[in-house]
Amino acid sequence: MSKKHPIIAVTGSSGAGTSTVKRAFEHIFRRESIAPVVIEGDSFHAYNRQEFREAVKKAEAEGNSSFSHFGPEANHFGKLEELFRTYGKEGSGQRRFYLHNCIEATEKSKQMGGKFKSGEFTPWEDIPPNTDLLFYEGLHGLVKTDKISLPEHVDLGIGVVPVVNLEWIQKIHRDNSERGYPAEATVDTIVRRMRDYVNYITPQFSHTHINFQRVATVDTSNPFISRDIPTLDESFVIIRFRDPGMADFPYLLTMIQDSFMSRPNTIVVPGGKMGLAMEIILTPLIRNLMDKRGAFTHAYSFLSKSVEHALQA
Repeated sequence: MSKKHPIIAVTGSSGAGTSTVKRAFEHIFRRESIAPVVIEGDSFHAYNRQEFREAVKKAEAEGNSSFSHFGPEANHFGKLEELFRTYGKEGSGQRRFYLHNCIEATEKSKQMGGKFKSGEFTPWEDIPPNTDLLFYEGLHGLVKTDKISLPEHVDLGIGVVPVVNLEWIQKIHRDNSERGYPAEATVDTIVRRMRDYVNYITPQFSHTHINFQRVATVDTSNPFISRDIPTLDESFVIIRFRDPGMADFPYLLTMIQDSFMSRPNTIVVPGGKMGLAMEIILTPLIRNLMDKRGAFTHAYSFLSKSVEHALQA
């Protein structure tokens, strides 16, 4: 963790809705005039799209039917930890981008003067200087193994965790609408990922500071035949704080209509109020990080000048 160079990590599995939280943070950053460096979790995969397909086939031929993007074999966990460590100490590090589609590939080709294709990575590059904080959004922002530990570097960890049936519904529909995958192919992916989901995705939510979990109020008992994704208005959002002191619950209950507390560290809000709840909850936490950063920077500058004057004397 770092007062001078704070790190925020939003973590959740594919199709879980982390992009909703990302938009809430973008609104806060813009209002508070904060300059973040944005890190996309997909950029730390070990394989591009074609390489991953070949790696899956090779693993299956060797009897491994659980090789997935969720596990350590398909990711650069070490590189991600190194980025978090370096940024926390120096405000620097390296990143790259994964190009999900042709639009992203065209945009990056123009920006970087290269010729990139969908499903590829851009080259590693230094992150921009003089940023206020690092914002990570992806699968593994708080992953912990016997070799690496990301939670110890993260100042604010956010989990996005729909109940599992809802998560699967969202993934099936997203893969079909955005990537043209049939439902059967997505189900195969879900099954293949299950071991790594249990071992590397789920444990992260015990290391978060806040979890946002959406629960549908309609029948999702068989997610594989669902014709549509339950809307926010057909849902509740359960918000759990690791430390109840992080939240002013009376204020939240007043500001968010129809909200209620289910446990001393948990507030439940209507799904349609999810974005509002995120911004009300997260804004003071981010301001606190920035206040600490400002105080640290001021103290460090004062100390440096004092040392310089002493040496000159």
